[in-house]
Amino acid sequence: MHEGPTAAFVVEKLKELGVTDIVTGIGGHGVVASLHRPGSNRSVGLRADMDALPIEEAAQDLAWRSTNPGVMHACGHDGHTTALLGAAALLLQDDSWKGTVRLVFQPAEEGGGGAAAMVKEGLFQRFPMDRIFGWHNWPGLPAGTIAVHDNAVMAAGNRFEIVIDGHAGHAALPHLTRDPIVAAGHAIVACQSIVARSLDPMATGVVSLTVVNGGEAQNQIAARVVIKGSLRYLTDEVGEQIRDGLRRVAAGVSATFGVEAEAIIGGGVPVTANHAEPRELAAEAAAAVTTLRRDVGPAMTGEDFSHFLHKVPGAFVWIGNGPAEGGRELHNPHYDFNDAVLPVASGFLAETARRALAKDAKAE
Repeated sequence: MHEGPTAAFVVEKLKELGVTDIVTGIGGHGVVASLHRPGSNRSVGLRADMDALPIEEAAQDLAWRSTNPGVMHACGHDGHTTALLGAAALLLQDDSWKGTVRLVFQPAEEGGGGAAAMVKEGLFQRFPMDRIFGWHNWPGLPAGTIAVHDNAVMAAGNRFEIVIDGHAGHAALPHLTRDPIVAAGHAIVACQSIVARSLDPMATGVVSLTVVNGGEAQNQIAARVVIKGSLRYLTDEVGEQIRDGLRRVAAGVSATFGVEAEAIIGGGVPVTANHAEPRELAAEAAAAVTTLRRDVGPAMTGEDFSHFLHKVPGAFVWIGNGPAEGGRELHNPHYDFNDAVLPVASGFLAETARRALAKDAKAE
């Protein structure tokens, strides 16, 4: 939700390309630019996310190292944005297509609700799209290779907290307290049994505990501990089983240790799942510009592009970022977007838009 300068940069580059239909401030710092050609009333959307992560970049010797302390593009969204600008340039140089291409530059993908905010502010009513397409770079997949999934691409997920309130007191007099740290320790172990002992072994789910906060002094038993984490799943049934498991853990430690514990489960993102017809269109476009893979399974990472797919038919693909050695996987402080994949990414987006508009023109 801090993409103001980035959005301004995007607008500047769009204007340099000659784009005049630009609307800003959608869902926060979102930008939608429209390319129009007479001869068809059909439209297609292409999306790129713009935000970064609160991670300190580890590399010290890169000319493109983040200049903002404690913030880096650890997921490659800067590359996604650049690729969409490149697609705009390719489409503007090409007179073969007719209709409207919507360039959607989305803020706050990393848990900030950017896609949902754009939808809430009328994205698809204000900028009609028959289909929408997006992509994510994928470390470990050969550079420039495009993977198209038949259905699920990325998981649904929620963030959660387990808040444990005890009774603080002197560390030497534990019998006069209700220790939330001991309760938290048991809760941590119990949370890790939810997937292992509550789900069908053939089902897919993840519970990851990522933050534990509690205590202020070494000679005091704390009053409160907060455990934070993330859950992921590929079906709604599994999601509800995991959420129910978290509630049981909270109730169990409350009863066992005489504390007050509550599982607070926040909103999240739905499963990112491709629609059949746009998926095949994306696969055809991918095969036209690079190597296509159809044998790659889904990941348990989340992607709020799923909010768009719940409103408009579309597809989301992965484009290989190359080797992930040296910690260059997503959300790692050593991550580095591979600029060499930009021609493939821009070419894929432009080709997808052309094919989508041409297909619709034939249907008309």
